[in-house]
Amino acid sequence: MNPGSDRPSLDRLVADVEPDLIALRRDVHRWPELAGAERRTAALVAARLRAAGLAVSTGVGGHGVVAVLDGARPGPTVAYRADLDAVAADERAAVEFASRVPGAAHLCGHDVHTAVGVGVALVLTRSRERIGGRVVFVFQPAEETLAGARAMLDAGVLDPVAPDEVYALHCAPLPVGTFAVMPGNGLPGLDAGHVDLTGPDAREAGERFRAAIEGLSTVHRPATPEEFARMLDDVRTPGGPLARFVTAAAQAVPGDGGAVRVRFWLRAWPDDRYDALREGVRRLADRVGGRVAFPAPPFPAMVCSPELSHAAAAHLRGLDAVRGVDVFHAAFPFNGEDFALFLHRVPGAMLYLGVADPAAGINGVPHAPDFAADDRAIGIGVRAMADLLLHRLDTLGGRPTRRSA
Repeated sequence: MNPGSDRPSLDRLVADVEPDLIALRRDVHRWPELAGAERRTAALVAARLRAAGLAVSTGVGGHGVVAVLDGARPGPTVAYRADLDAVAADERAAVEFASRVPGAAHLCGHDVHTAVGVGVALVLTRSRERIGGRVVFVFQPAEETLAGARAMLDAGVLDPVAPDEVYALHCAPLPVGTFAVMPGNGLPGLDAGHVDLTGPDAREAGERFRAAIEGLSTVHRPATPEEFARMLDDVRTPGGPLARFVTAAAQAVPGDGGAVRVRFWLRAWPDDRYDALREGVRRLADRVGGRVAFPAPPFPAMVCSPELSHAAAAHLRGLDAVRGVDVFHAAFPFNGEDFALFLHRVPGAMLYLGVADPAAGINGVPHAPDFAADDRAIGIGVRAMADLLLHRLDTLGGRPTRRSA
């Protein structure tokens, strides 16, 4: 389908909104809000979506925002999710728009995710006549605590719209203009628990247990650029060193009367390893005279659809705005994502968005104290995802697919 010369191209539409999106990103970055407290960020998003003429719901599962765009013709439904909250940490990046909120910073790139999500909504709203179907935009709170997705799903965010597919982007330490997909993998889940110890040797026993837990790790966080480059190579390698892994951390917290509570966290791949890991932790606790408590089941891994990930990669490779699309065959061991719960309900994929520019000192490594993201990634992300969602609606609706003008 040729969209016609009288219709503005996606490139032009993105160029029109990009300055405001960069300003939005910097505003959100300057005033970060922690999980569950995203009032201002949610209000900024809702105001822009309403001004564009979208039907907007707020307060969904906390400070979640949902907007629905109905196209010019009936058809399938796709959803797009972005997250709103910041990390509980202080920022070290020397940027003009650095966080002004002590103890809160956008070190995971959610400010970029928010700006891209708003941009995709604005561009597709101005392309409504090209749309056969519906696009649902989900702006989720509390990703950093793995609580927001469940809260929005429990609030019925998907029930009235029943999307056929769902997509998301996440910042990554890849060059600006590049993307990556994760067919059949994504990010590990998380298990957590604690052991309480008492008696005259509780502190010594707690230290032994803490060290034993951390000794379960089969991979360690990169400490140098060279080590991080090796990890990127491992992520790209099918059946490589990260096909199976465990990462573990623990913290001993002194209590009253010499008691000690040791809290611990485990990430593992593949996701079926947690039963065996729990048994191993119980044995370690027995050796120091403690009893393990696991307050909740392990949080599930995020696993992207192989078919939809490969389809997204194939489509993005045909876009002029995209310099390349990598394929990751393993998960990054130290991060998780509650987008996992959306993917448990609806087929879909998360894509990595390159935000790094090493020559400018922008490393793009999420959760690094000096994390920074290149503003140019915002327009590229909007262009790519708007085109991808249009393409997926065409594919699901059985219409001839086309490159958007």
